[in-house]
Formats: sequence, structure tokens, C-alpha cells
Amino acid sequence: MMMKDVSEKTRTGMDMATTTLPTFLRDRRARVHPATTARRRTAGLRREEVAARAGVSVTWYTWLEQGRGGVPSGDVLERLSLALELDDTNREMLFLLAHDRPPPRKPAAPGVVTPSLQCVLDNLSVPAFVKTPTFQIVAWNRVAVAVLGDYAAVPERDRNLLRRIFQPGSETKVTHVDEVRRTCLASFRVDIARAGPSDEATALIDELMETSPDFRRLWAEGELRSHGGFQKRIVRPEVGEIVLDSSVFKLEGSDGLSMFVFSPANEASARAIATLMQRVGV
Repeated sequence: MMMKDVSEKTRTGMDMATTTLPTFLRDRRARVHPATTARRRTAGLRREEVAARAGVSVTWYTWLEQGRGGVPSGDVLERLSLALELDDTNREMLFLLAHDRPPPRKPAAPGVVTPSLQCVLDNLSVPAFVKTPTFQIVAWNRVAVAVLGDYAAVPERDRNLLRRIFQPGSETKVTHVDEVRRTCLASFRVDIARAGPSDEATALIDELMETSPDFRRLWAEGELRSHGGFQKRIVRPEVGEIVLDSSVFKLEGSDGLSMFVFSPANEASARAIATLMQRVGV
């Protein structure tokens, strides 16, 4: 199969990137600080140093920077990414410029809730929490505790949204439980596909397949659905029914974390939330 050359000319998808592969390689090479104390006339690595790091010939790498080296394979792009010390964002750009598509997924890693993310949660005046691709709740705010319950008060394994919605008795606590289960499971399929394979996801699926007939039934349907807006209705004896409109935000650079934010759907729900917050001193 004849390989196409990657030239300086703009091609499909390049306009959004605002650069070309040769320009990108030259720029990133200049940003790497070589581990040497010798004085250099120019900043960054030399072409022969990048080629040695990546395990390719100097001639071929030189051609690549000149836009006439052909299209590198995925394996070579991974080696160039390491050679140029690229972070995840720049690695993605390297693949987009060379192949017009993102790089292969890396194995899923547990999401990290940074102090700045927790600060965002704490400054929201409505319930909100953060979940992983396997629907594990890993962070929440005080309003969520007042309205939805104290996640810190339950064992960590019980903070999983799928376990909660498919556990026996949940049909008495959630309105339209079958539709809620179907929506959650369809979104779960998409999230774990995006995140890549993980032992945690496999174990959770195996567990629910064994313990929940409803999970087995809905899993067999194979439905796929991205997170969208939905209404959550809960009843608290102190204030009555609370209707919440949900919004879901993907957290960029967080290994698949998503933030759920629940806004009151009407004035009565807003007053109920305010009452619950006052009772717990929020």
C-alpha cells in the first residue's frame, strides 16, 4: 500500500489544529531540555537525539519534519511521543495531525479529585457530586449531603450508583425506576467504553449479572445513551417531594470523571432544599 506524504498543506481536520505535523514536531523538539550541561546554539533536542530516543533513522525523522516522510505508524507515534516528552494533550494532538484521529485509549486509571475540583463542588449552592466511569461517587458537596444523603456515612462500595439503583427495594424509593435503571445502564456502557477496560468495571458487571435479574434483562438489551438531562424526584419526610433537574459535565483531564449537578425544578423544590440546608447548618 502506498503511503501518503504529510505535507505542510492544510488537509482534513488541520484547520482546527492550526498547525501541521512537521511544524508540531519541530516546535515540540525545541521545547525539550536535553540532559546535558554543554552549551548549545539552539534550544531543545537535535534531530539525531529525537531519532535515537524514538528508535528511527535520522534521515527518516528529518524527512518527517520536512513533510515528506510518509505517515508514521501508531507504534512510531507512541515512541515519538515519549522521545518528545509529550503530555496527554500533546500526544493526542500528535495522533490527530498524523492520523486524523485520537490515539488509542490507555488503560483506565482511577480519577483523582483535586483540591480545586472539591472547591468548585463546595461553592455550588445546589447538590452536586463527582463520579467515575464505573459510576462510583468519589466527591460531593455539603448540599448533596443535606438533600441526597451523607455518602461518607456508608461503606465505599455502597457509593456506587449502579449498585444503589439495582439493589432490592430501590423500586420503592425511585419513581419510574425501570427507566432510571435503563438510562443509567446505557450511559454506563458508553462511559466504560470511553475509559477503556478495567478490572473494576468487569467485577461490577459480573456482580450485578449474578445478583440482579433486572440488570441481566437490561444489559441484554444493549442500549447505548450518553448522559443527558433528566429529572430526579425524591421525597424527604421533612419537606415533601423535591424535583431536581440534572446536568452532567465531563471533567477534562480527569481520567473519565463526570460531575452531576442537580438544580431545583421549581420554587417549592428550591424552598425545600433551603430548609434542609438550614437544618444541617449548611
